[in-house]
Amino acid sequence: MPVFEAEGRLPALWSTHTVVNQVPEWADEDLWDADLALREAVEQAGAHWAAERLQAYARQIGSPTARADAVAANVHGPQHRPYDARGHRVDAVDFHPAWHHLLGLLRQGGWVTLPWRDDRPGRWTAWAAGFYLHGQIEQGTLCPATMTQAAVPLLRREPALWAQVGDPLLSDAYDPRDVPLQAKTSIWVGMGMTEKQGGSDVRANTTTAWPLDGGGRGGVYRLRGHKWFYSAPSSDAHLVSARIGPDGPMGCFWVPRWWGAQRNAVRIQRLKDKLGNRSNASGEVEFEDALGILIGEEGRGIATLVEMASYTRINCVLGSAAIVRAALVQALHSARHRQAFGRALVRQPAMRGVLLDLALESEAALQLGLRLAQACEDTLPLDQAWRRIVTPAAKFWVCKRAIAATAEAMEVLGGNGYVEEGTLARLLREAPVNSIWEGSGNVMCLDVLRAVQRQPEAAQALLNDWRQALQGDAAALRALQQLAAAWQREADPASLEHRARWVAQTLALLAQAVLLRTRAPAAVADAFIGTRLGEAAQGQTLGVIDARAWSTDAILARALPDG
Repeated sequence: MPVFEAEGRLPALWSTHTVVNQVPEWADEDLWDADLALREAVEQAGAHWAAERLQAYARQIGSPTARADAVAANVHGPQHRPYDARGHRVDAVDFHPAWHHLLGLLRQGGWVTLPWRDDRPGRWTAWAAGFYLHGQIEQGTLCPATMTQAAVPLLRREPALWAQVGDPLLSDAYDPRDVPLQAKTSIWVGMGMTEKQGGSDVRANTTTAWPLDGGGRGGVYRLRGHKWFYSAPSSDAHLVSARIGPDGPMGCFWVPRWWGAQRNAVRIQRLKDKLGNRSNASGEVEFEDALGILIGEEGRGIATLVEMASYTRINCVLGSAAIVRAALVQALHSARHRQAFGRALVRQPAMRGVLLDLALESEAALQLGLRLAQACEDTLPLDQAWRRIVTPAAKFWVCKRAIAATAEAMEVLGGNGYVEEGTLARLLREAPVNSIWEGSGNVMCLDVLRAVQRQPEAAQALLNDWRQALQGDAAALRALQQLAAAWQREADPASLEHRARWVAQTLALLAQAVLLRTRAPAAVADAFIGTRLGEAAQGQTLGVIDARAWSTDAILARALPDG
């Protein structure tokens, strides 16, 4: 018998060690005050009128409640409920209350359709800043917001339809009810393009639409077929690609969830079990003669959807920039407060190179995303060149860098970054979706080549403008000249396809160099250009730089105030 039982005594409470040198996650509630680069960019874009509103939202989305909801919405993902209790087909998608709270914050904050109903200068930058702040806490809710925002300019060109859906589309109210459109105070719009056999090749789609009563623009059609990825299937309507007749041209169709008082014949087969983006629903659906309205002209379906994608791709850049920012602050906070080998991690030479690279990557991604958003505000040729030529390159580059940057940030925390209790595991699972959605890497790079071929004057104007901005930056000018020479030497984009990724990468890096040189402190621009385009460039592994060569302390202090 143990001694303590024999003597009638309880065992002592064991304490094998004292917990020290463990750093809680960075969870500051004021994402706005902590981000000097964001505040400066908003001011520079003339969006100072939105500063107070952005700070209020930063505190709201950065609150402990919102952070806890982000965890809950991803742990308890959406569930497909095909039938109601009496056997009626409803194809409902049930979400955790945390999803509704976060999506409601985004909508009520104005970060869905603000730039479409506000005419003040800087409106697109203000919206982008709010979107970016939200994305640092939860990414899945950005998906329905992205598609809804991008649908607005397309639907505005359809007067009869816009008269019915314009007000609820632009509304900041949040209405999660699954009811007919006419009963909704606000609505969400999704997208349906991808099919099993085609993937990114929309021209291979087989979903077919037959006209009723003559068809044509604004006419009603019956759709039969499937979609392999149906983004946000609980949305009130989707913009869907379908071929008009078995061998006809491609069209774009408005396919509502309800047709009048009846459910439309869009059947959800299942929800995707995804690596990340788990709070958001993505589905597989079949159209059993579902009813839809033709948007735009017959045969212009792909062009219509590409126009929509020109906006959604910017959102992918901003979403990825938000992931990089969220990963950076966790890494930098931990490195400042955790000791290793006798001093703080942030003072270790090898670690300083990693943190410096992450800080540069974050600000460069932010500036690029904001500049692309700003370009939506004007119709000037240079702005249009940014939108058409730089956007696909930016999506290719920033979305890919987000994956690498998040993995590096996780390594800064080590095992603490790898476990599910922390933020970084969710961020790393989330990062790849922006590279895949709206066209994977190769699709983006080929789109850059097409844009340059079709708009050579715009491409030249872009290079001329950048050449002026980079005067004195020999390394950047050398890269710009190499890019210009490749474009001139290979006038046919097909002949450049083997170097398409190099073209997109170089274009994105030059765009970031220009923005940092013209909008950020010299220390940031010098370090970025030197480590990405100059002699100090050491390949694509983050942290392979000598932090002593740059103003590392100043750059890290700018990235996140120490506290």
